[in-house]
Amino acid sequence: MKRLIALLLSCLILLLLPQACSADNGHFVKWIVDGDTIVLTDGQKVRYIGINAPELARDDHIAEPYGAEAKHFNARLLQQKKVRLEFDTEPNDRYQRRLAYVFLKDGTFVNAEMLSQGYAYLLYIRPNVKYHSTLLAAQRAAMSEKRGIWLNWREQNATYIGNKRSRRFHLPTCSSGKRIKPKNRILFQKKWDAYWEGYAPAKRCMPVFAIPGD
Repeated sequence: MKRLIALLLSCLILLLLPQACSADNGHFVKWIVDGDTIVLTDGQKVRYIGINAPELARDDHIAEPYGAEAKHFNARLLQQKKVRLEFDTEPNDRYQRRLAYVFLKDGTFVNAEMLSQGYAYLLYIRPNVKYHSTLLAAQRAAMSEKRGIWLNWREQNATYIGNKRSRRFHLPTCSSGKRIKPKNRILFQKKWDAYWEGYAPAKRCMPVFAIPGD
């Protein structure tokens, strides 16, 4: 009986420890949904933490620029390969997709690789921000080298309102932007500057993926 109690206590402690569920090492990729989502052979749908890739065409909207390229690059990286999943604070999104940092056997950090090659932009969502600094550095590398979505970037100066708390930026006419508390406000004169600081476009204000020339 004492042995059984000790075993049960050990199991309980392991369940309570964050590191006990922080990684999952043995999964193969079955197919690629798009530039930031995959499906594993066990049926799990996995959404990459910290990035957002352009959308493919769906019934309710047209494809966003670089959507097909992002999916193709993701497939080149992962199709039929074994991956290690690492988790953060929140395990699932509202669509019940598993939220994860994805790593290949050779150590390639897939979330960061999608950013560094310019096939996605940084998407800060608390509390899953463990690798935020790494992901921001990857995005800045792509911007500096003008890769992917950052190639031939052009835009006119304009004012955008950023929210320091959510790390989103808004058009001045956006009602959500107008409600940002003064202490959380930051102004950007270019979208480029907002992206460089790790802010992402607020979809309510800018529903289409922000790219050169928009």
